[in-house]
Amino acid sequence: MKYLFLIPLLAIGLLSMAQITSNPFRTEGKLQVIFDTDMGNDIDDALALDMLYKYTDQNRINLLGIMNNKTSDYSTRFLDMMNTWYGHSKIPIGRIENGVIINDYVDYSKNMVAYNDSIKFYKYSIKDHDKLLESHKLYRKILAKQKDQSVIIISVGFSTNLDRLLKSEGDQYSPLSGVDLVRKKVKYLSIMAGSFGEKKRAEFNVVHDIPAAKFVIENWPVDIVLSPFEVGLKVMYPAKSIENDFNWTKNHPLVDAYKRYRPFPYNRPTWDLTSVYYAIEQENNLLDISKAGKLTVDNKGFTFFEESQNGKHYVLSIDDKNIKPLQEYFVELIKQKPRKYR
Repeated sequence: MKYLFLIPLLAIGLLSMAQITSNPFRTEGKLQVIFDTDMGNDIDDALALDMLYKYTDQNRINLLGIMNNKTSDYSTRFLDMMNTWYGHSKIPIGRIENGVIINDYVDYSKNMVAYNDSIKFYKYSIKDHDKLLESHKLYRKILAKQKDQSVIIISVGFSTNLDRLLKSEGDQYSPLSGVDLVRKKVKYLSIMAGSFGEKKRAEFNVVHDIPAAKFVIENWPVDIVLSPFEVGLKVMYPAKSIENDFNWTKNHPLVDAYKRYRPFPYNRPTWDLTSVYYAIEQENNLLDISKAGKLTVDNKGFTFFEESQNGKHYVLSIDDKNIKPLQEYFVELIKQKPRKYR
C-alpha cells in the first residue's frame, strides 16, 4: 500500500542508468486480473479499485476477483458495497482469517459501513460475508480455470494471501501445489513495494507480516514488478478532484470514503494506483522499468535489490516530466461515470 522496501544507495545509480522503455510483460487482448488489497488502511486502495472498475467498463480487463488481505469486519463489506454500486456485484471477493489486525489506524471501510448504516444509501449483494471463501482458496478456484500464464495479480497490501497461496496443496480446484499453480497460471505479480530514498524505510505492509513478505519474495515462481514509494509519492491525487468532479451524484462511495479517511481536503499519494496503471496501460506508459534483479527481505522488514541478469524482479520509476501527465491521467479516468450510470 505505501512505504515498502529499502534498497542500498549504491544501487540507486545503477537503477537510474538502467531504465528500459519496452514493456517486458506486454499482453495482447483483454487482461485477466486479480486484485489483492488491504482495503481500509489507505484511500489509495479505493482509488486503485475505481481504476479497475473503469478498465472493466471499457472491456479492457476481466477483474476475476478481489482478495481482502486485512483481517477486519468491515473491509469485505466495503468491497461488496463498492462492487454493488459500480455495477460489478458478480466479481467474487475473498476474505481472510487470522491475518494482520490493525486497531490503531484510521479504517475508512469501518467508517463507511457506519455511515451507510445511517444514510441507507449503498446496497450489498452478499448476504453473509463470513461465508465468503478465504482468499487463498479463492485464488486456487479462480486460477485453476484460467489459461496458462494469463493472469496478472496486482497486490497492494500485506503478503499474507500470496504466502498462503504458495504454501497451499492440491485440492478440489487443482491437484497442483500453490507454487506450481502460480507458475502455470500467473504471468507476473505487480506489487506496490519498495523505497529507494535516502531515508531507510521498513514498510508498513512488510513489518506487519515479515515472514509472508520474505517467503513471497524468495519463492514467487514468476516475475515481480515493484512500484516503489517514491513513484506514488511524486504523483499526488488532488483533493480538488474529489471536491468538484463527482457532483453528478449525491453519494459516491469513493468520495464518501475519501472524506472519511482524513480531515478533508487533502491530497494523497497514488502509491497503489501506479501498480494498477503499469499493469493495465501498456501503450505509451509513463513509468519506466529497471533491468532485471533480485530482491531480498531481511528480518526487520527491509528489502534490498541487486541487479542480476537472471533475476525475476523489476522496479518502476518515473521521470519528472511525466509526473503531471500521470496525475492528469488518474484524474481523467477516475472522474468518469461508471458505465452503470451513463
